[in-house]
Amino acid sequence: MFKSLGDPTRLRIFSFLRTRCCAVALGDQGNVHTLQGPTVGEVCCQVTGLEKINSTISFHLKEMRLAGLIEVEKRGKFMVCNVNRDAVAKLAKYLGEDEAPTGCC
Repeated sequence: MFKSLGDPTRLRIFSFLRTRCCAVALGDQGNVHTLQGPTVGEVCCQVTGLEKINSTISFHLKEMRLAGLIEVEKRGKFMVCNVNRDAVAKLAKYLGEDEAPTGCC
């Protein structure tokens, strides 16, 4: 996870995603599902200022997903991104914090 966050662009993406609020739904078996979140296009616009997705952002999102930092879910024609809260908790624990920083999710 640290290697992935060592890239300045990925760190900016991760920071952006951590600030995004999201609603959640509780499934029948107690699993939590996010109802909304930023799309890959919104992430790209925020990080690059461009209105279309470029391959560089897609690559960074893939690397972050493989590192376990984010989750990407297809909803219709959109790809929705969210921070993996378990990963944030693991990072916080490793860094010696008592608990993960609270976000709005």
